[in-house]
Amino acid sequence: MLVSAKDMLVKAKEGHYAVGQFNINNLEWTKSVLLTAQELNSPVILGVSEGAGKYMTGFSTVAAMVREMDKNLGITVPVALHLDHGTYDGCYKCIQAGFTSIMFDGSHYNIDENVAKTSELVNVSHQLGLSIEAEVGSIGGEEDGVVGMGECADPDECKRIADLGVDMLAAGIGNIHGKYPEGWPGLRFDVLDAIQQKTGVMPLVLHGGTGIPADMIKKAITLGVSKINVNTECQLSFADATRKYVEAGKDLEGKGFDPRKLLAPGAEAIKATVKEKMELFGSVGKA
Repeated sequence: MLVSAKDMLVKAKEGHYAVGQFNINNLEWTKSVLLTAQELNSPVILGVSEGAGKYMTGFSTVAAMVREMDKNLGITVPVALHLDHGTYDGCYKCIQAGFTSIMFDGSHYNIDENVAKTSELVNVSHQLGLSIEAEVGSIGGEEDGVVGMGECADPDECKRIADLGVDMLAAGIGNIHGKYPEGWPGLRFDVLDAIQQKTGVMPLVLHGGTGIPADMIKKAITLGVSKINVNTECQLSFADATRKYVEAGKDLEGKGFDPRKLLAPGAEAIKATVKEKMELFGSVGKA
């Protein structure tokens, strides 16, 4: 059931759990995430970066695939199709393509320009019934060629963006895209707490969910995080399962080279990863 992310995140904030955003890269990814959400009766957000959208031949292709898969698999849990780290132009492309939610990442602009562009996109999105996420402070690491140093967000700037009426806010608190390096000092809970004090009931978003220890995840949820993004961990589990299949020579047995068989172990590994995260985030049974 394709919906905006607004209601599911309001419910998560009130219920002190988080909804997982799992980035999709192809049909197998999408199918695995949807089936797991349905099995666990959990709301879910399908994240699509601009790079992944291009890889899948365009946002309209992605939206059509997700709509038809949602219908043909008989998915009844709430599902949001969400642009991840969107540019200003990318947001409009996803709106036109039929996404139900967008993220405008204006964190690399000065705060006044971030406010201006976010305000415009809030108005457009809400007129069409879409939810919108904004960002303050950069997320460390690299995604689709965008490199962030992991600067912590300014709580007062977070309040300025929250006051525009965004439905969720991503704020840098020392989190990083991709694998976390040795010696990573951990999340800045003092900054997260200060942001929550300024933004009140606004659902907060934790990017870079792969590799953050479970105790930190749980504490972040108590401090207002209602959406947690996972991408790299699904990629790693898919790659590991596929490698084991090939190294065991399974692709050489019978028609093991058939892509439906070759990709099946990886797809099952994604399901296992998504299940593990949904249980950790507390969203199981909350659809």
